[in-house]
Amino acid sequence: MEIQIRSESAQTRSDYKPTSPRVTRSQVWFFRVCSTILVCTCFIQLCVHSRIFTGPVEPVRLQHLLPPRRNYTSNGILRVSCNGGLNQMRAAICDMVTIARLLNLTLVVPELDKKSFWADPSDFEDVFDINHFIDSLRDEVRIIRKLPKRYSEKHGYKLFQMPPVSWSNEKYYLHKLLPRFRKHKVIHFNRSDTRLANNGLSLHLQRLRCRVNFQGLRFTPRIEALGAKLVRILQKRGSFVALHLRYEMDMLAFSGCTHGCTQEEAEELKEMRYAYPWWKEKEIVSKERRVQGLCPLTPEETVLVLKALGFHKDTQIYIAAGDIYGGERRLALLKESFPRTVKKETLLHPTELQQFQNHSSQMAALDFIVSVASDTFIPTYYGNMAKVVEGHRRYLGFKKTILLNRKRLVELLDLHKNKTLSWEQFAVSVKEGHEGRRMGEPTHRKVISDKPKEEDYFYANPHECIYESPSTSTEWTVKLAKSI
Repeated sequence: MEIQIRSESAQTRSDYKPTSPRVTRSQVWFFRVCSTILVCTCFIQLCVHSRIFTGPVEPVRLQHLLPPRRNYTSNGILRVSCNGGLNQMRAAICDMVTIARLLNLTLVVPELDKKSFWADPSDFEDVFDINHFIDSLRDEVRIIRKLPKRYSEKHGYKLFQMPPVSWSNEKYYLHKLLPRFRKHKVIHFNRSDTRLANNGLSLHLQRLRCRVNFQGLRFTPRIEALGAKLVRILQKRGSFVALHLRYEMDMLAFSGCTHGCTQEEAEELKEMRYAYPWWKEKEIVSKERRVQGLCPLTPEETVLVLKALGFHKDTQIYIAAGDIYGGERRLALLKESFPRTVKKETLLHPTELQQFQNHSSQMAALDFIVSVASDTFIPTYYGNMAKVVEGHRRYLGFKKTILLNRKRLVELLDLHKNKTLSWEQFAVSVKEGHEGRRMGEPTHRKVISDKPKEEDYFYANPHECIYESPSTSTEWTVKLAKSI
């Protein structure tokens, strides 16, 4: 009897299970959410404290999905030495990528000009985001950072070099140069400016030029960050005009324009022109150049034109240029007439620009960013920067760009100076001369087949790329019809 009772009590203890509080699904999710928030908070605090102790860092870009690599048999390697300033080299790089795509070549990252007037030691990766350049175009062209050692001169390889014929079409590259690449394996283009025609190329090649220009060529994070800061400062103060005042020493020496200069300055500019062998034209009559509209406007002339166009004294003006020839003496009237005139040197602390000193391409990149973002862009000379910025502003929706008719303006300025034209007549004539197409309105490029230098530049108006979808194409057609 006693044994049976113990057995029953043992069975009762073995069947016993302690009760526990029931955990609902909502409580589990609440715990997970709280844990996630806690981890994220700790991570953010860690990042903040690491920045405090290590100093400022460059902005981090999110990695986008890379396009698939294009597989093709390379017909050779193209090495390129660019020549000219930042924007001339920018356009050339776009052309070289397009040529490499046309001929199925492997492109070495282009070398920037270090021997010109500016003597800028910057390499490609100092100005442009080299990783983005290579990766973003990998579905079109194979791009390598350096020439393979077996093809270098240090290893005894004799590199075949040549300048391609300017303004050449697809037929020239396919029939004349492709056989040379197959023969030599590697060719060095020692000049790169305007080596591809403005017109007559296949649509996919024209659009590739645009893709490189608008998407593939991105400035380094350091340049983009400082450029964005300049834009923010200006925009906080209101709308602003970017004035590309191309009254700089190299421009005046190259063009032979000495209007407004002293005799000593004119001699200095002439000596400089003779000092640089790649400036082929030496003897230049300044007065003739000016009458033909081939000279940049002087700062004083620019003041009169801005007033005639209706810009008021409180207009915020950003001078997108390097050192103005003649210094503050030549800028005095502009600053007196428009007190809100600024430069990057006056908007930023000297330490912020210190890293860019003696690097003209990097300084020009800052001006490029501001010019593209400005409410109105006005170049006083229609050079490479003016053209490339104009093209970017068209691409961004026909932002207002005033292209000055310098030939007409010189005539009007002289008539006003000798009192033949009153101020009212001068102002009316200036406004009438800059209506419609001189304000950056939609238009097709002017084509002059036998005179490519005189036709419209592709990068100033890449209309093949501006609108590609049917809806936006219709919108562009309407705008174009209104401007005609």
